[in-house]
Parts: sequence; C-alpha cells; structure tokens
Amino acid sequence: MTRPGTALWFAGTESRLAWRDLLWLVTAGERWRVRSVVFGVLIFVAVMHGIAWGLVGPFAGAAGHPDKQLLVVVTGTALLSWSVMLAQAMETVTRGLYARADLDLILSSPASARLCFAVRIAAMPVSIGLMTGLFAAPFIDVLAIRGGVHWLGAYAVVVGFALLAVAIALLLTMVLFATLGPRHTRLASQIVAAVIGAAFVILLQVAAILSYGNLSRTAFLESPALIAAAPGLHSAIWIPARALLGEAPALAIVVGGGLLAFGLAILVFARRFAEYATMAVAQNTTPSTRRQRADRFEAATPARVLRRKEWVLLARDPWLLSQSLMQLLYLAPPALFLWRSFGSGASSAGAAVLLVPVLVMAAGQLAGGLAWLAVSGEDAPDLIATAPILPSRVLRAKIEAVLGVILVVLAPFLVVLAWSAPFAAGIGALFVAIAAGTSTAVQLWFRAQARRSYFRRRQTSSRIATFAEALSSVGWAATSGFAAHGSWIALVPGLATALILVIVRSLSPAKTTRT
Repeated sequence: MTRPGTALWFAGTESRLAWRDLLWLVTAGERWRVRSVVFGVLIFVAVMHGIAWGLVGPFAGAAGHPDKQLLVVVTGTALLSWSVMLAQAMETVTRGLYARADLDLILSSPASARLCFAVRIAAMPVSIGLMTGLFAAPFIDVLAIRGGVHWLGAYAVVVGFALLAVAIALLLTMVLFATLGPRHTRLASQIVAAVIGAAFVILLQVAAILSYGNLSRTAFLESPALIAAAPGLHSAIWIPARALLGEAPALAIVVGGGLLAFGLAILVFARRFAEYATMAVAQNTTPSTRRQRADRFEAATPARVLRRKEWVLLARDPWLLSQSLMQLLYLAPPALFLWRSFGSGASSAGAAVLLVPVLVMAAGQLAGGLAWLAVSGEDAPDLIATAPILPSRVLRAKIEAVLGVILVVLAPFLVVLAWSAPFAAGIGALFVAIAAGTSTAVQLWFRAQARRSYFRRRQTSSRIATFAEALSSVGWAATSGFAAHGSWIALVPGLATALILVIVRSLSPAKTTRT
C-alpha cells in the first residue's frame, strides 16, 4: 500500500477524484446511464473514424517529403488545436485555485501542501491531453493505418502540447493573480481564456476576409501569397509540424521542450499556487470591505424586478463569461465580413447567406445556456416560490430576461444587414427569434433544479434536451440560410426540425406526467 503523504498517494487521490468527476459529468450520478454512455462513445468513435478516413486519409502518404504548403497547413492546424488547449488549461488552473473546497483539510494535515499542489498541477496536462486525444485519435489512427506507424508519434505531440499549455497557463494565471489580486483574477482569467481560445480562429478568418473576401480559414492557409511569404523548408518554425508528420528529431524537441517547461513551472509555481489558493479561499469567505452603494427601493412591477434580478445575476456569474464570451467573439469575423461586403459594394445576397445562419446558430446556443441559468439554475427557488406573484408571471419574466440579452447582442448585426439586404435581415430576425425561443422552450420542457455552479455540466441533466437544443440550432440555421437565399429547399430542414421538436416535446417529463 502506498504510504500516505507521498506523491504517489496524492496522485492516487487525484485520479480517483478525477474519475468520479468524469463519471458524474457523463452520467449525472445515474448508474443506468453508464451503458448508454459507453454505447454513445463507441458510435462517436466509429463515426469520427469514418469522417477522418475521408478528410485526412488522402494525405497519409505526404509525410515523407513535405512541401511548404503542407507544412503551412499542418502548422496552422497545430496552432489552432494548441490555442484551444491553452484556453482549456487557463480554465483548469483557475478552477484549481478557486473551485476546490478541500484547502482547509490539506493545510491542517501533516502532509506537504506544496507536494499536494505539485501533484494537482501535474494532473492538469493529463486531463487536457486525454480530452484533446479523444478528438484527435480518429485522425491519427487513420493516418497511421494508411500512411505508416510513424504517424502515431502525433500522440506524443499531444502530450508535449498539453505540458506546454499548462506551463504557460500557470505563468499567465500567476501573473494575473500577482497583478490583480484574488478578487479580480478569476474574472480576468476567464476573459483571457476565452480570448485565447477564439483568437487564432478569428485571426485566420479576418485574414481570409481581408485577402479573399470569404470566411474560409483553409483558403487563407493554402493561399499562394502566404506560402510564398513563409520561411524555408529548414526553418525551426516547422518543428511542430514535422513532429506531427512523424520526424523523430522534431518529435523529441516538442516532447522534451514540453517536459522541460512543465517541470520548471512546477518547481517555480507549486508553492506559490498553494499560497494563492489560500488567498482565494480567504477572499471568498471574508466580507468585502468596499463601500457599497446604498440603493433605495423603487416603485416597480414584480416582472421588472425579476428581469433586473436575472440580468444582475448573469452579469455577476464568474464562470458564465468564459462559456458565453467565446460564442460572442466568434461573431467578430461575421461583423467584419458584413462591413467589408456592404462597405465595398459587394454582393449582399452572398453575405446574407453566410451571415444569417451564423447569427441564428449563435442565438440558439446562447439562449440555451442563459435559459438554463435563469430557469434551472435559480439559486433562490423557495424565495421566488413564496413571492406574491403568479408562477406563470415569474417564468415569463425569466424568458423576457433571456430574450432581452439575445436582442441586445444580435440586433446590431440585423440592423446593419437591413440597410443592404432587408429581406435577408427580416429572415434573420425571424429565425433568430425562433432559434432563441426553441432553445428556451427545450430548457423549460426539461427543467430540473440545480445550482448555478453546475452550468459547465448542465448537459448531464438531460441528454435529450442537450441533443434537442443542438439539433434545433443547426436545423434553424440551415433553414434560415436557404430562406435568405430565397430557396424552397428551406422547407426540408424546417419541417425536419419541427418534427424533432414535436418528438422531444412528447418525451419531456411534464408531458409524460400529464399523459
């Protein structure tokens, strides 16, 4: 048996906690869901391998003598994946500082707090690497099957990328904590994580818009101008790409560099991580000394008070920003495309066909998350239930608060679109309202009381609701795109989406109870 207080003992504890957290994340504590999850994972793996066979299979034999175009595309794809890993690492490090409630137990025990946090930090790249590897595995497997076993070295590249991402995330988070203090670091870290996760994709799309007038990231990476401006074949900038292509020296540099950076990060930041975690807990448990503004009661209707309460809670939610800000950031390229297309007199019809589905998809996804917070994530259900207002009016106020946020976010896009393409703008406004209303309705059909802190795991409350929300957003986006183009084909995805919603409504708990 491992002796308590050692690194192996802490590692065993962390692994058990991580496994328990993963099981809860995918099953919501229901044992009967394990088989369903396993079956779903197998289907996902099979489908992804089929997709990978068609997407990357033809490139499996290109690793032997890569040209500059292949190196540019592979490097761009690697940077895109690594930026997402870095954003995930930032969120993981921040949650390690603020979200764990076992600090008092650790500090009061005879075990070394520094060793405990060193092991906790060491577990971070494991979780990030496994998550990334899950999505990368089908593509790596197909490349190895069709091109040779040297492609399996890409798994080692994932490990090196995860180690480097956590090391840089630790550095950024520690700098933010030292600069801003415990009160503001959590919010700042969430903003930085969202910006990092979306920045590279946005930059590629912006470059494609400015260069070629479209939103295609691939078109820019494969452009002759970019390939001509890229360094020579023997430049060190291609080391990550050559490592992914299976070249042993580059692979050793990537993995060795990740290990070195991560080892230095643990040596430098393990003790400071424990100190900052202590400060974070103290900040959460100590009343604020800031002078609060004395608000006076104002004469207002209960509905107005409820809407204001929902908006205040949404603005104060510390974890909501990173979950929703990335969706909002992805609207920046469509905004630039809108301005570029209409400002230069380009075809408004082509821009509308691209922009309207993006706005509809954003409305559906954003409304689903906000509706869950307002309906299922109510922190004071007993207080609201005993208030002198009808339950239907409470629900109506919550829906109005959610739709009000969607209106504020997306209305500027639709107004600008209306100047040059009024028909497309009208179609966009209609389907934005439909997508937002549909996602909100799905959350109402499957609402279950939960804490707001479970927002990241809200999909475990109902798998049906999760898939219904995603499918309806995609369906209405496709319908709006065809409709904005003036095509009667819009009836096909529209009717299919409506049929899905009818089936989902019949499966909702409230409907089942009444029948």
